[in-house]
Amino acid sequence: MTKRSAQAPPRDATPPRTRIQKRNRELILEAALEVFSQTGYRGATLDQIAAEAGLSKPNLLYYYPSKEAIHRELLHGLLDTWLDPLKALDHGGEPLDEILEYVRRKLQLARDFPRESRIFANEILQGAPTILPDLEGDLKTLVDRTAQTINHWVKADRLAPVDPVHLIFSIWALTQHYADFEVQVRAVNGGADPFPAAEQHLETLFRRMLSPA
Repeated sequence: MTKRSAQAPPRDATPPRTRIQKRNRELILEAALEVFSQTGYRGATLDQIAAEAGLSKPNLLYYYPSKEAIHRELLHGLLDTWLDPLKALDHGGEPLDEILEYVRRKLQLARDFPRESRIFANEILQGAPTILPDLEGDLKTLVDRTAQTINHWVKADRLAPVDPVHLIFSIWALTQHYADFEVQVRAVNGGADPFPAAEQHLETLFRRMLSPA
């Protein structure tokens, strides 16, 4: 074997993406995020995504072979973002502080990533055909681990008695609502930013519910 062949990359090695390729993939994902969040997965088309990205359809297909491939990449990136606040919960921290901080982080996600939240909600409403294995795997493992910690806090009288899994469900429902029903929330709220009052309300709600006697 010569020195040149010893240093040659394997034939199936993927060459690094160029700056233009990275930019175009980002353009496509951002455009798809906008289209999917407005029309849902079934209503979205490659033509709409290409137009939103400012690219031709053949150019888009160079990077992604199908609408499904774009949707899959968006969802898996989103799932990582959605799990991060729960992963950040400190199992050795002060229980009430940790849960209230988790509520704040989830509300911040609803404020900063409403389109992503709607795409995620639409995927769930369709039966989670793309990410069901992730929900049954990584998400369930993370929730189970967090539930064990909450149960430990309850048994140590550091939190009021609560069903830990349904507590997590309640936090999801009460925070993601502000993203998934953003139009309704702002209409009823007179167009005002709902998040400052929402944060105060949710902190009061969970503090009263979870503070040990």
